[in-house]
Amino acid sequence: MSCWETIGEYAFRSLGYGERLLPRSDFTLCQQVTLIGSGMIWNVYFGVVALVTGFFLATGLAMAKAARSRWLRKPAEWFIFIFRGSPLFIQFFLAYEIFVMLPRNGIELFGMTVATSWMTKAWAGALFVLFLNTAAYSAEIFYGALQSVPKGDTEAADAYGMTGWVKFRKVLWPTMLRLAWPAYTNEAIFLFHATTLVFFSGFPAFQQKGDALYYAQYFADKTFNPFIPYPIVAGYFILLTLLLILLFGAMNRRLNRHLAPNQRPRLKLRPQLVR
Repeated sequence: MSCWETIGEYAFRSLGYGERLLPRSDFTLCQQVTLIGSGMIWNVYFGVVALVTGFFLATGLAMAKAARSRWLRKPAEWFIFIFRGSPLFIQFFLAYEIFVMLPRNGIELFGMTVATSWMTKAWAGALFVLFLNTAAYSAEIFYGALQSVPKGDTEAADAYGMTGWVKFRKVLWPTMLRLAWPAYTNEAIFLFHATTLVFFSGFPAFQQKGDALYYAQYFADKTFNPFIPYPIVAGYFILLTLLLILLFGAMNRRLNRHLAPNQRPRLKLRPQLVR
């Protein structure tokens, strides 16, 4: 089988398309690159969906934490503290155990049966954990930026008669994003790296449709040589990180387009060694 044929058969194997059986002998570099790249589809899926949905929850949590009302502020503070204070790996296992305890026949709500078995699948359960985790970290970033909004900006908004939602949408939120974006970029990069933990968590791969690390370990176990598949995974994530830096850098320039070129903050990659 040529490399092009291998790509055609295994490029979307992680989604269930193409060759049904994984290669069992005579492994080629093309097979490893293709299958691990196929698994990256799931890593990108986890990262993109968790990042987009977590962004909106993080914004709400930051606003709640900055609110004067104790009934809004305290739940937001405890949510952020719990998800930032506990290891992500433990959160995966606890979520899986909780989802497994739900009735297999579903839950009765208002006369309707809500299915629960799908929550034990990685595409849903693991995504839910990543969504809550990144929302907590991002909320703390947004809260710090919200507290750093220049007082002159809010005073100018008050002078123009802006209040409530209009003030937040036109003054506070854009300024908050501009101040938080460099730190938020690092959170986005770490989130995509954290998607590799899904493989080690309790959420199983279904019908050999796993992420990049699933296929990397498959080849490492079959060939007894981890020095080919795992560097391939690392190479894919380095390329993904470069793409994120480019995308978030473009957005950073967009947010700071009103500033002089020498005053625009530059993105700095600061990888987190421990989470």
